[in-house]
Amino acid sequence: MLETTIAAIGPLDEAAMSTARQLQTRLTKPAGSLGLLEELSVRLAGLAGTCPPSLPSPAAVAIFAGDHGVHAQRVTPWPQEVTVQMVGNFLAGGAVVNAFARQAGATVTVVDVGVATPLPTPDDHSPAGDARVAARGGVGGHGRVDVPRLVDANVRRGTRDMTVTAALTRDEARAAVEVGIRIAGELIDGGAALLVTGDMGIANTTPAAALIAAFTGVDAAEATGRGTGVDDPTYQHKIEVVRAALLRHTPDPIDPLGVLAAVGGLEHAALTGLLLGAAARRVPVLLDGVIAVSAALAAAALAPDAVGAMIAGHRSAEPGATVALRQLGLTPLIDLGLRLGEGTGALLALPVVTGAVRVLHEVATFDSAGVAEK
Repeated sequence: MLETTIAAIGPLDEAAMSTARQLQTRLTKPAGSLGLLEELSVRLAGLAGTCPPSLPSPAAVAIFAGDHGVHAQRVTPWPQEVTVQMVGNFLAGGAVVNAFARQAGATVTVVDVGVATPLPTPDDHSPAGDARVAARGGVGGHGRVDVPRLVDANVRRGTRDMTVTAALTRDEARAAVEVGIRIAGELIDGGAALLVTGDMGIANTTPAAALIAAFTGVDAAEATGRGTGVDDPTYQHKIEVVRAALLRHTPDPIDPLGVLAAVGGLEHAALTGLLLGAAARRVPVLLDGVIAVSAALAAAALAPDAVGAMIAGHRSAEPGATVALRQLGLTPLIDLGLRLGEGTGALLALPVVTGAVRVLHEVATFDSAGVAEK
């Protein structure tokens, strides 16, 4: 599946982009006056292979959840149990991502790709369990904005501690990537015209920092941020943990799957697959924060043309996100100092993407409007 997906990823369509650029010069506005939106509309035309491209609606959020062995190194004060608790919150509709998804009219799919704690089964009749089981994709669960869906695709119950051994085997990393590819296909086949990256995993900014350092060559200190807002001693310790993992494994960016296996997380690998799967289907993906952009580096290393399908939704407050975006050559659409994850920043940027495309569809040209040009 991975190889065939990569083989299907091609470059943006130059003819469609040229048409979009020419159209932008004929619309009733000064040339270049919409700034980044104009180039975004051109890229989306190139991805679609036509101008104007279809409106990016409906959108679908895919939240990949996993736990991390490196949590044992005390890189965060939050207990690991919060991962499974937040999965329940997503499925009950009570998280920030749910509020923003409802506002955007986007569906939410939660994918257990590596949660350490087994999720409730149909025999669990607690209120939280009932909410989660009801959202497993049963009646009304798929395609409904107000009913999040749970996909059980657990590859293993959390990663190993990357400071002791490789976080994943190559087979596990590949399996997680292929989970993401499959989810991309399912969402697109279900009608999604744009995908939004989401993530959940206590301690997952630590492997994200390691991935960013591995793929860009920056020092661990430049790639590592405070995550959930750790204090100074914990932050310095976190940098040393990332540095120790990189020294132990010396991951080679020429071997992206090996990098994911050595220092990645299951949600990072699955997001890599989501990005590859969307690019193969020529469907745009809105990147959220540091977890998403670390996965984007892996996707770009596997298939450089996959970057054509990526849109940087926002600039995360995590410093590694800026490092990764610079490497990818992507400019974020908004910068609000966000660092929550879940897909929240990307969802806030969704109207910007829609606006960029709507301009090509709806704005009159100087000729059609009878407006004089300079």
